[in-house]
Amino acid sequence: LFTSAMDMLNQLAAAQVDHSLLRRLRSYTEPTLLIVDELGYLALDQASSNLFYQVISTRYSHQRSTVITTNTPFSDWGNILHNTTIATAVVDRLVERSQVFLLEGDSYRKSAARAKSKPAPAPDSGAAL
Repeated sequence: LFTSAMDMLNQLAAAQVDHSLLRRLRSYTEPTLLIVDELGYLALDQASSNLFYQVISTRYSHQRSTVITTNTPFSDWGNILHNTTIATAVVDRLVERSQVFLLEGDSYRKSAARAKSKPAPAPDSGAAL
């Protein structure tokens, strides 16, 4: 299952309001693989951080695979996940049985935008000097 962090958390928050949270949590905790994209682009409030922890903790206890994409180092997750206690608990569960891949360099979007903004080379007139 692929989802952005904010889409998942918004759906869980809505499910909490309409009393369908347990059913909605299962949709994120039961798949063999969950890919959460863009964690860290927006800071989470306490309620969203708690929901994120519930997803990660349940997946950890059921030994489900989870992929998280972020441009934020683990050391800054306390700022994203509202407090360092939740951040530490989440990171501990994610890295205990995992492989962390650090990708460096420009993002694909940044590289593509830069390539589009370069002027096209002048056509060769074929004239010899």
